[in-house]
Amino acid sequence: MKHLRTVNDVMTHAVVSVDREATVHDIVGTMRRWGFSALPVLSAEGRVAGVVSEADLLAKAATDLLSKAEGAEESHTVTAGQLMTAPPATVPKDATIAGAARLMARGPFKRLPVVDDDGGLVGVVSRGDLLKIYLRPDGDIAEELRELLTAQLIPAGPAVVHVHVDHGVVQLEGEVPNPTLADVLVRIARAVPGVVDVTSRLHTQLPA
Repeated sequence: MKHLRTVNDVMTHAVVSVDREATVHDIVGTMRRWGFSALPVLSAEGRVAGVVSEADLLAKAATDLLSKAEGAEESHTVTAGQLMTAPPATVPKDATIAGAARLMARGPFKRLPVVDDDGGLVGVVSRGDLLKIYLRPDGDIAEELRELLTAQLIPAGPAVVHVHVDHGVVQLEGEVPNPTLADVLVRIARAVPGVVDVTSRLHTQLPA
């Protein structure tokens, strides 16, 4: 079963974008057609040059109304390249889901363009995409946890650990060689995507 670790695992690969020469009419039409509130703006080389949003369009509309009220002549056609916010906030496709979530929260952003090593657009990740990790089936979470915990337990010596997952809440039960290892296992469990909380009933084995 695929583990959801990076932005590439959850992002939307089919991307709608505009080029720098797109007009306001083109931008609004594209937003309405696809239901997006912001669009990546691409350079001629296919790199993400900026992002144009509804807020950018509203600012342009307000400026036009003010100009008309002052009797100014109409400006020439404005393009996405002139309206866009640049440089854009982007996230690499191999970024962790947690890292992308922190960036989105600081913005705040609803969607972020996802780029490859050359800055080319390869997808878009939204808040909803990042929340997919919390929709993982309990069985998938338990399977991943057992693999990770086993890797820690093998070099530690004899131990018995049982993993139970219910609606994302993990319960660890069993015996481990020492309290330090018990703490490590809990920290590992908390870091697994989709885990909501962890309770531990791990006991330290008594000396023979």
